[in-house]
Amino acid sequence: MSTNTSVTGAVRAATRRRRAARRWRAAIPFLLPAIVLLLLLRVVPTIQAFGEAVPLGSERSPLSNFAYIFSDPSFWNSVRVTLLFAVVINPLQIALALGLAVLLTRQLPLAGLWRTLLLLPIAVPQVVSAIVWLVLLRPDGPLNGIATALGLPSVPWLTEPGWSLGSVIIVCSWVGVGYWMTFLVTGIREIPESLYEASAIDGAGPWRQFWNITIPGLHRPLLFVLVADTVSNFLVFAPVRVLTQGGPQGSTDLIMYNISERAYAFGDTQAASAATIVLIVIVVAVVAVQFRLLPGNE
Repeated sequence: MSTNTSVTGAVRAATRRRRAARRWRAAIPFLLPAIVLLLLLRVVPTIQAFGEAVPLGSERSPLSNFAYIFSDPSFWNSVRVTLLFAVVINPLQIALALGLAVLLTRQLPLAGLWRTLLLLPIAVPQVVSAIVWLVLLRPDGPLNGIATALGLPSVPWLTEPGWSLGSVIIVCSWVGVGYWMTFLVTGIREIPESLYEASAIDGAGPWRQFWNITIPGLHRPLLFVLVADTVSNFLVFAPVRVLTQGGPQGSTDLIMYNISERAYAFGDTQAASAATIVLIVIVVAVVAVQFRLLPGNE
């Protein structure tokens, strides 16, 4: 009896291994292009940046480029501005995306029209969006023209340090909120409607349903949006390049723009590579903290 049981178990295990092998053989052709692009566009440049940042085999100290950027006040200013930018824009974008996702999955009049308008910025290249906003936010632009017509003071959107970072946040959110909203809309639609119906019978209102059903049901999409949004906002470049070029007075000098200036404006590729390595470390550390702090992140 025991011999027959062991033989049956071995046959089942062999069958599972053959099925797993067939699945891998079917998946590899689809995964291979993505893996090749990942290696060419991510892994290889990262290795090259590390080689530039750490000049092994030369007369210079391997850490000389890091010592140089760490002694540069403009680099620390870019780190400070980037962290402030991330602290403000990530909760703002996720809260707006979540609120809009909840609204668009309810019986909202003209929901298709609102969804189209919210997704429209995704179809427009980020540079084009930044150029449009550059026209809108100029001192003599349409927004200040409307403010003047209403008897309100003009707003120095791009010319005052206190306003410029907020303007970049507005432009980045204009592009990003609709994109992240799509993931949350999909997540909400995967929550069984029977849960809402049962809670309504028990007397739960919309607010209680949101906290006790929607938020727990959106755990995985929210975690993905949080991590992906954080990483993408650390890599913002085009809006800064078009709108403010890091100014005024370094108030919008995000670290990606700082790296670009070092590499392409000043030709200091080694310092730019060292700053890139620091940026990678910061992003990995922030994402690791997010995974650590969020409950149920398995």
